[in-house]
Amino acid sequence: MRRRLLTSTLVVAVIAVLLLGVPLGVVVSRLIVDEAAQELGSEAKRLVGEVEYARVQETPLDPQQLEQKYPDRYIQIWEHGTPLRVTVVGSPPPSGHLMTEDAQTNTGVYVRISRDRDQVEQDVGARLLLIVALAVAALAVAVSLAVVQSRRLTLPLQDLAKIADRLGSGDARPSKHRYGIPELDRVAQVLDRSATRISDLLTREREFATDASHQLRTPLTGLTMRLEEIVASSDEPEVVREEGEAAIVQAERLTAVIDELLAAARRQRHAQAHPVAIDEILGQQIIEWEPVFRDAGREIRLDGTRGLKAMATTGGFGQVIASLLENSLRHGGGAVTVASTCGDSYVVIEVADEGEGIADEIAPRIFERNVSGGGGTGLGLTLARALAAADGGRLELVRRRPATFAVFLRPAEENGGNRVVSGPA
Repeated sequence: MRRRLLTSTLVVAVIAVLLLGVPLGVVVSRLIVDEAAQELGSEAKRLVGEVEYARVQETPLDPQQLEQKYPDRYIQIWEHGTPLRVTVVGSPPPSGHLMTEDAQTNTGVYVRISRDRDQVEQDVGARLLLIVALAVAALAVAVSLAVVQSRRLTLPLQDLAKIADRLGSGDARPSKHRYGIPELDRVAQVLDRSATRISDLLTREREFATDASHQLRTPLTGLTMRLEEIVASSDEPEVVREEGEAAIVQAERLTAVIDELLAAARRQRHAQAHPVAIDEILGQQIIEWEPVFRDAGREIRLDGTRGLKAMATTGGFGQVIASLLENSLRHGGGAVTVASTCGDSYVVIEVADEGEGIADEIAPRIFERNVSGGGGTGLGLTLARALAAADGGRLELVRRRPATFAVFLRPAEENGGNRVVSGPA
């Protein structure tokens, strides 16, 4: 491309120089010759006037004065009379190339003045040489500009090609290179936006794989517990039936979690939020987690207002509560209290335990990925906050000691609800 730019620019410059330089050379040559002829004609007219004046005044012509007054000129003067007088001033050029102009009067004075044509031609040659030098300089400037412009165009294109190749190989870092050329800068901006989108997609896919493995672990743990209960209570048919039904619920919940994760990966869950009964989801979660807490010598308590409804998705909100209960089981202590209240703008569900709380050094970063205070994965609270945000709500740490987390959801309707006294679930 660079060679084509240089060649095309050079061809255009040569054509322009020829179209302008050749006519200019011809015009300059003619102007110089015409100017020399006009100057010689003016001298002839002035000289014939001087001769006529000297003749009237009856004073002789002085050839030396005429030679000083008209240097480098060959002058011949004829004065008609009896006898005919001829005056010659100067000497003819050795080359024999003369440029001659004549003048005469009515009284019989005839003047011929000549100059060396070679001098005029030398002047024409000098002017033509100057034009050629200017043409060469113009070509040199054109080539220099073509080299600079070709580098300015080709180097950014090569850079953009490298960026596109790197983008295709999976390196989705925006380059943020700008070249001062609007069209190329536009291409660079589009590549940067594409790199950002690809990076977001890759990050989302990686996070989805990590989140799925973490989120599926909780319902699988519950399903395993139910199956263990079935095995341990195989002598009691009613218990087997009850635990089998609970295992089915866990399996259905596992399917729902998979659907929620897939929807979150496609950023579709926010549009699927609908009014849900808070009591049903809290009751389901407490039923699932109560045996685990009982085995650990702890209990779950319900408190707050009943009959509340909020905008959420059943699987997403249930997963948030499950993550908070699992966090309390792993890192908290004592009884866990789940309380629901209704404010002016939010339905609030708090999950609190009686443990030592959260260390001050990790409390500000408790919702960041891979941050854990007890050897966990550091993903549970991060995913729980993301699920709450996807439903149009938020998850916050409202108290460090003892640890208290609150889920804020948009109310579905005017919630009246009934207050319940706290106690075991």
